[in-house]
Amino acid sequence: MNVPVAANPMPACVVNCAVYRGGRREDITLAEISDVLAIDDGSFVWVGLYEPEESLLDTLQEEFGLHDLAIEDAHHAHQRPKIESYGNSLFIALHTAQTIDGHLRFGETQAFLGARYLVTVRHGASLSYAPVRARVEREPELLALGPAYALYGVMDFVVDNYLPLVDEFRDELNSLEQDIFADEFSRDTIVKLYELKREMTQLRLAVVPLQDILAQLTRMHGYLVPDEARLYFRDVLDHALRVNEATDTLREMMTAAMSVNLSLVTVRQGEVVKRLAGWAALLAAPTLVASWYGMNFVHMPELPGRYSYYIVIGATAAICAGLFVALRRAKWL
Repeated sequence: MNVPVAANPMPACVVNCAVYRGGRREDITLAEISDVLAIDDGSFVWVGLYEPEESLLDTLQEEFGLHDLAIEDAHHAHQRPKIESYGNSLFIALHTAQTIDGHLRFGETQAFLGARYLVTVRHGASLSYAPVRARVEREPELLALGPAYALYGVMDFVVDNYLPLVDEFRDELNSLEQDIFADEFSRDTIVKLYELKREMTQLRLAVVPLQDILAQLTRMHGYLVPDEARLYFRDVLDHALRVNEATDTLREMMTAAMSVNLSLVTVRQGEVVKRLAGWAALLAAPTLVASWYGMNFVHMPELPGRYSYYIVIGATAAICAGLFVALRRAKWL
């Protein structure tokens, strides 16, 4: 049951601040965090922030005793996905992704995990974790595992949101196949393929380090991740592996599509060059004959002939016809 707190209203960047006791939630203020943690009753605190100010992070550092280096990383977003151990706490950085206006946009989620607390900080393109909180609150027996299970919910939510993006890339690539094999070359097709591959590469850079993070959570840090929670992180790791395999496959397909498109363009250009060369050969024969007999020499034996003009025309036509048949058989025309 939620217990609203009227005094000391939260800053706008504080999305959630609650203590969980026995699977039940109770909203608290930031100033009450240290009082809650002072009583070891099996509860834990979950604070959710969205693009907080530095002063607020400094306040949380005092309340939870967070390491200076972890807070420094949280001050500066744009961290690579990683996991760092600072004594009795962990700092985890994840990349989130969303499709906005037809383009892939990336955000960042940073998590501070302690024995009795979880702090999540969102930056940029990132969906709200309200569905995650609602989901874990419906499972009080699992929420009793502590903040590690809440962290599992967040990481599972992040990885699951990668899958629809991969499906969107696959659908868009399939829709571009008709343009790839079209008779006319389109520069937009290559541009779209390049943009797709670039975004897919960026998505892969977000997924690959996540596998190492999840692998550590399934094998290490037993003082923060109980054995009962490791199974859930293993499930998220399996999902991350599937996303990574899908992105690798799509990247290879996009590379092949770009190569095929460029090869088809080269083949079409070669066909045009062949046809131009064929017609040039046809025009070369009468040009050669005409230039030969166009010379104004006095003693040319063919000039006085009565039928020389008609003979030259017939010979020229015969040569052109022969060349046309030969080039047609060679598929140059």
